[in-house]
Amino acid sequence: MNQVSTQQLADWLDATLQVARFKDYCPNGLQVEGKASIGHIITGVTASQALLEAAIEKKADAVLVHHGWFWQNESPRVRGPKRKRLALALAHDLNLFGYHLPLDAHPTLGNNAQLARVLDLEPELDAEGQPVLCGRNDLVWLGRSRRARSLDDLGNIICNALQRRPLVVGNPQQKVERIAWCTGGAQGMMEAAIDAGADVYITGEASEPVYHLARETGTAFIAAGHHATERYGVQALGNAIAERFGLRVDFLDIDNPI
Repeated sequence: MNQVSTQQLADWLDATLQVARFKDYCPNGLQVEGKASIGHIITGVTASQALLEAAIEKKADAVLVHHGWFWQNESPRVRGPKRKRLALALAHDLNLFGYHLPLDAHPTLGNNAQLARVLDLEPELDAEGQPVLCGRNDLVWLGRSRRARSLDDLGNIICNALQRRPLVVGNPQQKVERIAWCTGGAQGMMEAAIDAGADVYITGEASEPVYHLARETGTAFIAAGHHATERYGVQALGNAIAERFGLRVDFLDIDNPI
């Protein structure tokens, strides 16, 4: 099995995802230091206790996730579930890498880019061939569906692709020409999608105000699941690591209905 030093992998990930570009509300990169070299990586959406236990059972050297630890405004005390997770990682010399906004935003490996691939969305590109973006931190993508002509069509495509029925607010027969999307908990950026002239906005979660925005503006809203929309970026990143370094990288989907 090939090996790479933990520092070399951390440097490559930070550079590839351009971590320095982002002002995030959690640390990005190597969050918990373990073994000095890595040959086997488990990837997943969230660094839950279940994912850590599965990684330990499979004798992995590192865990790579989208949702790591140490979020803004959470208690800094190491108690309860946080203590159990940290104790597991330290006891088994397990490296933990977490990339939040940098993994959302990457133009090819990121969650938004990969959701477009899974849902067969065609991103709008600017004169330099880069995705057309809007919203906070330029996280909302714009484009169109290659297959869907109506909101009902789009809802069915999402259901089949993600294997869960999305929450859809809007007229099922309304046309969907310009689509905006941002994975995860980005319901607060619906107004940016409206301002950009989107016919429908796709994200992971819903909150009460978006129902009224959808009804009153005519821009449809789809909540397709926070976990469900963010399974693909970390898989693409894992594949890139395997190709670059020749490491064993396995994705584990610890299902979450939210």
